[in-house]
Amino acid sequence: MPDSLPADLPWPGARPLPGAFFDRDAQLVARELLGKVLRHKVGDLWLAARIIETEAYYLDDKGSHSSLGHTHSRRAMFMDGGHIYMYYARGGDTLNISVHGLGNAVLVKSGHPWLDAVSGAESLALMQCNNPDANGHPRPAERLCAGQTLLCKALGLKVPEWNARRFDWQRFFVEDVDEHPIGIIQTTRLGIPLGRDEHLAYRFVDAGFARHCTRNPLRRGQVEGRDFHRLVHGNPIHE
Repeated sequence: MPDSLPADLPWPGARPLPGAFFDRDAQLVARELLGKVLRHKVGDLWLAARIIETEAYYLDDKGSHSSLGHTHSRRAMFMDGGHIYMYYARGGDTLNISVHGLGNAVLVKSGHPWLDAVSGAESLALMQCNNPDANGHPRPAERLCAGQTLLCKALGLKVPEWNARRFDWQRFFVEDVDEHPIGIIQTTRLGIPLGRDEHLAYRFVDAGFARHCTRNPLRRGQVEGRDFHRLVHGNPIHE
């Protein structure tokens, strides 16, 4: 992906992230993706979700797919920064993005529906249609993208269509909408088996949306300094 913005932006004033954004350390990219917006065009509508939770993965990290070796399905993790890596988790599509260093990537863990002049009420209605609850009813907006497979289902993102591809500024990209987290929570990743580096605190959550992410890191019983840290200018606070 070129670092300069093209003349054919999807709409005037659009701000897609350049390739250089992703060509950096996984934890840095994971933190700075918080507050950015995923945009996916379905028909004439742009479906959108603000990123509120991410996880970083490295080649030498036993919790990472890439630590198991290069395969055709995992090839995107070994491509340069900015390639889309999608796979199936519990039968649902999941979105990751390659970053600097072979085998390194960021998992987009959850989001929150984003509404603006580009992605309005019709877009939200389609997202709710894409991802109904177990009874076929529309999910509340705050639960619509609260998990990696729920996010992709709501946005209509599919493994066969996007795995090992770059972002397409006319169809699917990440946008800087000048929104920033009020704070960032750093904690351990979810779903990592015992003995697979489950202790690594490579999960990052927008503090303002903590109760809407996959699992609230600030829930009752969690202790700051033991279970999570609050980041200030990218650094954890140790009290």
